[in-house]
Amino acid sequence: FSQRLPSATVKMAKGEGKSKEVVTREYTINLHKRCHKTTFKKKAPKAVKQIREFAKKTMGTSDVRLDVKLNKAVWSQGIKNIPHRIRVQISRRRNDDEDAEEDMYSFVTVADDQQTKGKGTVVVADA
Repeated sequence: FSQRLPSATVKMAKGEGKSKEVVTREYTINLHKRCHKTTFKKKAPKAVKQIREFAKKTMGTSDVRLDVKLNKAVWSQGIKNIPHRIRVQISRRRNDDEDAEEDMYSFVTVADDQQTKGKGTVVVADA
């Protein structure tokens, strides 16, 4: 008769070890479906919040910083005519602040190539 440990104590939690490494990936975010049925005068601010939420979910960091170029790209057509899809580059970086509560943060910037057809998630740099 042998005792077995529950599988939860043996295995790592899903995504536990991955969130500690520095990585840069390109994603296509469909803003059209994320801001559907939103009041005209709230579309661009909601799109920025949705990008922040997407980065938080995919990179697993609560600290998300957006680039000025990304903000300009979202607001380029005004407050109510946001782009349907936007190609972004999300980098998980090490936090240099000693007093920061989290050791990693996500930095989101607009990708150079905005062609979205046939492109999925691409790892840009893996350090």
